[in-house]
Amino acid sequence: MSEISREILSVSDLNRAIAASLEDRFDTVWVSGEISNFKAYDSGHWYFSLKDEEGQIRCVMFRGRNGQVGFMPQSGDLVEVSANLGMYVPRGDIQLTIKTLRRAGMGGLYEAFLKLKAKLAKEGLFDEERKREIPTHPRSIGIVTSPQAAALKDVLSTLARRAPHIPIVIYPTLVQGSDAPSGIIAALKAAEKEQVVDVILLVRGGGSIEDLWAFNDEQLAYVIASSPIPVVSGVGHETDFTIADFVADLRAPTPTGAAELAAPRRDQMLQELDAIMQALLQRINQRVEREAQTLDQLALRLSHALPNPDRMREQITNWQQRLNQAWAVRMDNWKRNQVHYQSQLEMLNPQRTLERGYSVILSREDNQLRAVRGPGELSTETVFQIQMADGGAEVRLADIKISP
Repeated sequence: MSEISREILSVSDLNRAIAASLEDRFDTVWVSGEISNFKAYDSGHWYFSLKDEEGQIRCVMFRGRNGQVGFMPQSGDLVEVSANLGMYVPRGDIQLTIKTLRRAGMGGLYEAFLKLKAKLAKEGLFDEERKREIPTHPRSIGIVTSPQAAALKDVLSTLARRAPHIPIVIYPTLVQGSDAPSGIIAALKAAEKEQVVDVILLVRGGGSIEDLWAFNDEQLAYVIASSPIPVVSGVGHETDFTIADFVADLRAPTPTGAAELAAPRRDQMLQELDAIMQALLQRINQRVEREAQTLDQLALRLSHALPNPDRMREQITNWQQRLNQAWAVRMDNWKRNQVHYQSQLEMLNPQRTLERGYSVILSREDNQLRAVRGPGELSTETVFQIQMADGGAEVRLADIKISP
């Protein structure tokens, strides 16, 4: 084939062909190197180069991927990345499109961190809805850390400066090593049992991922999530992220930051109290003025409502006279009624009937006397009692002849 008959490619076509060849030739690759010229754009994308002693390659990590990194890379960091190899066609630069990034040497630890983070996120332990509100004015503050940690000194110094009036309770524990997770859990449980603090600061200074690994413990994450006392996590430096940071109710960039977030400034509180006092005094003065005005109005109404004393005495005399008259009338009525009732009772008295010449025959049954009402009740065998006006007599009938 002659030179004239060969296809002539444009630069863009050639770059696209090279890019397609690279993408077909290389699957996901793992590359280690030192970061240089790191730039984080407002779009959220990261651009940098990876280099070693003999070469370098451009890299890009898009926002959707770098949100899972857990720390902010800096130039000079040694990292390991998984990426797709390709070419940025407009410039003809070979580049790595990074999918995951971790600190060099982390290997399995970082993979375990990402795996546990994904699991707990799926379970909802990182959800904002379940996080407890940090009290704005805690009555006491608990600190879970190592007594020998430099972070404790920084936290105590910050709390003494900002809020010297708030009591501090330290729950000592290891914060590094294989026994640290169980120690931190025990310290949190002790604070939960005592119920003497309103907020807990879980703090430790910076270090490598191995140094901070105790704060990536799964059981510790569940204990933090279930703690009835709000937890503020201040572990490592600003670029360090642990599982405890994601589960805690509030994450601070540093131990000092945790103390600042948990304790209000004393001078600011005094200013707030002064403002509240001024507002209360104003409200009290306004209330006193309103009540004084109301009292004046009531006094005026009372002065108009009070009657003339002479008039009151005259009314009392009239009421007494009317009461006496009503009582006299009532007594006369009672007396007349009593005479009438006595006359009625006298008319119904059986003795009056006997005095008019009548008699009554009584028979005894069951030790009781009752009047004989018919001739059929008479008997020659029974003793009858005849009651008359002047007395009575017992008789026995010799013969009974019943009249028609």
